[in-house]
Amino acid sequence: MNVILLGPPGAGKGTQAEGIVKEYGLVHISTGDMLRAAVKNGTEMGLKAQEYMSKGALVPDEVVVGIVRDRIVEPDCEKGFLLDGFPRTVGQADELDKALKGMGKNIDAVVNIVVEDEELLGRLTGRRICRTCQRPYHVMFKPPATEGACECGGELYQRTDDNVETVKNRLDVYHNQTSPLIEYYSKQGIIVDIDGAKSVNEVFDQINTALKAKV
Repeated sequence: MNVILLGPPGAGKGTQAEGIVKEYGLVHISTGDMLRAAVKNGTEMGLKAQEYMSKGALVPDEVVVGIVRDRIVEPDCEKGFLLDGFPRTVGQADELDKALKGMGKNIDAVVNIVVEDEELLGRLTGRRICRTCQRPYHVMFKPPATEGACECGGELYQRTDDNVETVKNRLDVYHNQTSPLIEYYSKQGIIVDIDGAKSVNEVFDQINTALKAKV
């Protein structure tokens, strides 16, 4: 089974990806990790990506898709893979479909974890880190015993990328990029919306039910 995992920042994709990979024996493919690995290993596509990255420019779709293609032809992907963080645009999705078709493969399901922005704001802006020992906390889910202080006595702080304005910008970018992508896969009849506001186990149960229907 070949699966794409979609969801906004803070939706819990990382946690759900672990469960999906374990349950179905899929290879977890994170495009960010793969891009860095391709550059480090000096592959043809990695060198092309490096040309753009060194200039601070976006890596073109054909290069990113080329790196994904190089990865999914590896023997360990024969039984299926989970794409996380890719595709991000309709252009990438179209290129991916063409590449897969050339390999006699296809995407079986697109899991779309849906969470309201208000909930995501609470999740993402509630994170706190200890300046001394780097222990993570969350004002909603894992609050410190003493407000603003870690167990070690260190001061808790909020990362700059966790403030409300930054998080709203990240969500806007995600929605702008992903809305057309959701429509693209809806037309193919392979997208499954998952209520990400529920507990971790309940979210996984929804995903599991949806994927088993695709097997």
